Amino acid sequence: MSGYLTALVDPAMPFVRNALVAGLLSAVLFGTLGAVVTVKRIAGLAGAISHAVLGGIGMALYLSAKGIVPNLPPIAGAMVFAVISAAIIGFVSLKAKQREDTVINALWAIGMSVGVLFIAKTPGYADPMSYLFGNILLVSGRDLVLLAILDAIVVFLAWRYYPQIEASAFDEEFAKVRGVPTDAIFLATLAVTAVAVVLLQTFVGIVMVIAMLTLPSGTAGYAARNLAAMMVGGTVLSAVFTVGGLAASWALDMPAGAVVVVIAGAAFLSVSAAVGLRSGKTRTAKPLGKKKA
Repeated sequence: MSGYLTALVDPAMPFVRNALVAGLLSAVLFGTLGAVVTVKRIAGLAGAISHAVLGGIGMALYLSAKGIVPNLPPIAGAMVFAVISAAIIGFVSLKAKQREDTVINALWAIGMSVGVLFIAKTPGYADPMSYLFGNILLVSGRDLVLLAILDAIVVFLAWRYYPQIEASAFDEEFAKVRGVPTDAIFLATLAVTAVAVVLLQTFVGIVMVIAMLTLPSGTAGYAARNLAAMMVGGTVLSAVFTVGGLAASWALDMPAGAVVVVIAGAAFLSVSAAVGLRSGKTRTAKPLGKKKA
């Protein structure tokens, strides 16, 4: 731990400080969006979007390397694929629920496969593992600015439309009867999640984004009594897991993103086991994400 603290204040190691700031900024997104994703049980939809993003990354790398679109950043291709995937999933979920699982699985598989094919044909060397699992130590100042802007937007939307979001999350049919635009909220949630996935893939990678969108909020859900408490709890836990994971990865010389997720997963499983043992005696303890209004 002392070695990490020393590196944190070392002027020659700004990437260590960037990683810490990125982790704390990401915690806001993980906690706020993760609570909605967990309660609405749309982790599968978010997972499909996060994996389909690889197709856009591969395409951008290929077009840039071939000179077709010079200097095209991978984040641009990822953003295009993420928004398109969110739109397709949203439309299918609202209009053709019987085909929802098929389309989600298809986008999941096709997006990743297209990305691998583009990367394989890209001149030079492009490591898909770096995009799948990420590297928080490579976060740039521009990434921090984008994360801060997205944090502000997400927090404002969550505050401004909290009653509608909460009603739609816990009882969509009743909310719709009361005049809440549940379809618009659902599509907006997917769109914001898609944008967040693109930025967060730098932090924990495409494969692990879905874990951090669900584990901290899922853990907080065992103690929370409403969606707001789950958002705050998820944010705090995400920050704790991030700081702990960064310090542990530095001391153990291991990938930071993977260590963060392992810590988050261990915490979630431990809390779940403890609650399960307790509920076996009381039959009353359940996580917020499984409650029905």
